[in-house]
Amino acid sequence: MGREKALLPFRGGLLGASVARAVEQAAGSVTLVGNPDLAAALGRPAIPDLFPGEGPLAGILAALGHTTAEWNLLAACDMPRLSAGFLCALIDEAERCGADALVPVAPSGRPEPLCAAYHRRCRPALEAAFARGVRKVTLALADLRIVWRSAPEATPFQNVNTPEDWAAYASD
Repeated sequence: MGREKALLPFRGGLLGASVARAVEQAAGSVTLVGNPDLAAALGRPAIPDLFPGEGPLAGILAALGHTTAEWNLLAACDMPRLSAGFLCALIDEAERCGADALVPVAPSGRPEPLCAAYHRRCRPALEAAFARGVRKVTLALADLRIVWRSAPEATPFQNVNTPEDWAAYASD
């Protein structure tokens, strides 16, 4: 993208703040993982990334290591169409499913582990995978009991990775 995606202007504010609001409305609170300066710009508390530069799995580990909640919504900061309603349904189903994590699957069949609900008991298995050198989140989930939730549409998961992707949302 060439710039910090969370700071992209979106709907009169910032993209990361929009995603954080959706998570907060669904879960009751929100904490960012990563750069404290970025969190300050978004007006949210942050915890440091335990393994900077090691990808999303490292961020998930940081979040699960910090949380006191049983269930945790984890979402990437670059999903402009993520809604509190979708996240509420996700966390409600997660609390009833009896699994370690509830991961949506887009209509294309692609799992969406960066917009999912994780029980904090996932942490030891994810840490073990990370210690073995696994960095891809979907591979790290192999030793967990996962409920794969079919999502009726891909809209909540569409993210922005390029200026071309962003152009579709910049006027929202």
